[in-house]
Amino acid sequence: MNRIYLASQSPRRRELLKQIGIRFDLLLLRNDPRRQIDVDELPLAQESPAVYVERVCREKAQAAHEALCLRSLRPAPILTADTVVTVDQKILGKPDDNAHAVEILRQLSGRTHDVITAVAVVLDERTECRVATTRIRFAALDEARIRRYLASGEAHGKAGAYGIQGQAAAFVEHLEGSYSGVVGLPLCETAELLKSFGIPTP
Repeated sequence: MNRIYLASQSPRRRELLKQIGIRFDLLLLRNDPRRQIDVDELPLAQESPAVYVERVCREKAQAAHEALCLRSLRPAPILTADTVVTVDQKILGKPDDNAHAVEILRQLSGRTHDVITAVAVVLDERTECRVATTRIRFAALDEARIRRYLASGEAHGKAGAYGIQGQAAAFVEHLEGSYSGVVGLPLCETAELLKSFGIPTP
């Protein structure tokens, strides 16, 4: 067994898996009347960001496993991941629109924030998860700089309204932790997980 399923629509996660030579097929969780309700991604009361992101990641893994069984696909490990950006233990989420993106980037300007990414692998009845936290300090961002970044289109669909692999790399004064985890998949933790499921890794 040397091929997995990736249950994610993120092109960045696909590229990261390819980077370390992992062969995969996409397993997208389209709506299916036979499946239970989709994963609830609303944080629970008093739930810390780290606990939240691991819970959501595990629930995505279980939903993906259910989808695999319903479609009678070949058994293989399934990988899921989830990323959040937090300031003062508050999850910032993805921007709804430009105004929301401006608000998020203002919160990150000149401050340190955490990017927490959970990765899970499920095979049959076994589910394992790892969580990587990366601390990032942004430079001070004036309004003109924020507006220029929004014009790039990179802010949309990304946790924290930025993608570190793009123009926002210029905002980063200091990074402590997993760079690939900020992009969307902590590769060291991912490789360790896959190895424990018998998937060859670098």
